Amino acid sequence: MDTWQHTTVLLNEAVTALLTKPDATYVDATFGRGGHSRLLLSKLGPQGRLIAFDKDPDAVAEAARIADARFSIRHEGFRSLGELPHGSVAGVLMDLGVSSPQIDNPSRGFSFRNEGPLDMRMDPTRGQSAAQFLATAPVEQMAEVIRDYGEERFAFQVAKAIDARRQERGPLATTTELAELVARAVKTREPGQDPATRTFQALRIFVNAELEELQEALDASLTILQPGGRLVAIAFHSLEDRIVKQFIAKHSREVVDRRAPFAPPKAMKLRALERVKPSAQEVAANPRARSAIMRVAERTDA
Repeated sequence: MDTWQHTTVLLNEAVTALLTKPDATYVDATFGRGGHSRLLLSKLGPQGRLIAFDKDPDAVAEAARIADARFSIRHEGFRSLGELPHGSVAGVLMDLGVSSPQIDNPSRGFSFRNEGPLDMRMDPTRGQSAAQFLATAPVEQMAEVIRDYGEERFAFQVAKAIDARRQERGPLATTTELAELVARAVKTREPGQDPATRTFQALRIFVNAELEELQEALDASLTILQPGGRLVAIAFHSLEDRIVKQFIAKHSREVVDRRAPFAPPKAMKLRALERVKPSAQEVAANPRARSAIMRVAERTDA
């Protein structure tokens, strides 16, 4: 069991928005520590099914503690949603970003607050770590990643500092080394925010290809949702929320083929239902909830 605790954000709101038919099949696309999954299972009927996905081996180990025949977990990222049968599920839940146990466990390398290896992979068994990327990436590529995924104004200065450091003393190896370097390179900081916040966010998103995977998962959700099925997505920063918002908007309008202007327009595939933010009480109890935005859409008959 995890030493690090996780408080699920918008728990009741998400499950209420998602669950329309108790005996249908649902997907928790980002199991995390299972807060949404456990509540959903408590409300499912005897014929209901819940399929969960997660890249993180710790999350898969946590899921193994759920002794319920209606539940299964796949050790895969949610870009694999498209492997499920078309039109087979009544709801897809995506709780995006990084979980508290991942942030709080220094060995995972997500946090600038505690010293740990500079890793940041959701699945430490696959892919390139943040340290490996920073050891060899050209300055221009590092700056592009930090600017585009972290929205960091001083991205080029940070990249130059990383390059100077690796030439002088070798590559960065720990989270604190990177955090201290960024603090020196970022000349002004936002009130209440550590200067390393944006750089760490950028590297995490890049290493895990989070935005690309989100786009693939959203596209896949359209194929696996039944008519009337719900898409519920909770985002914690503007880059993710923008992708979700634009995806729902794109598929919530009829499309006219300009090459055949007199042909009937293609019907919309989604209907936007609501946008929900955490209550003041939830934010007071769990400050990490403050930036969350939940968007809900429904699959149309098209």
